[in-house]
Amino acid sequence: MSWFYLAAAILFEIIGTVSMKLSNGFTKGIPSILMILFYILAFVCLNFSLKTIPVSIAYAIWSGIGTATIAIIGYFVFKETLTVMKVSAIVLIIVGVVLLNIGEESSDKQQIQKKIHLNSQHKLDV
Repeated sequence: MSWFYLAAAILFEIIGTVSMKLSNGFTKGIPSILMILFYILAFVCLNFSLKTIPVSIAYAIWSGIGTATIAIIGYFVFKETLTVMKVSAIVLIIVGVVLLNIGEESSDKQQIQKKIHLNSQHKLDV
């Protein structure tokens, strides 16, 4: 369920950011209200996802995917420029998120192996 909440947090953050752009500096009412609503929903969902997902992983995924998606939306919807530097930065964000996840999985395996080792030592001592 935590991964569902993280996915919802990402979606709400993206919609909130698009609404921010459309609010034109709080000069347009509906997009301004939507921005606030979607950011609140994003943080609520992110908070629920942190029950089981480590904060370093959840935040990296949330911000990384959000940033990359907004850059793409900015290019296609708002006609912003997409330079080689921006594309490189997006690729680095994605690589960073993947490496954080790989590092977390490796850490989880080490903790499981340590618990197994401690349990087997405890049985030998008894």
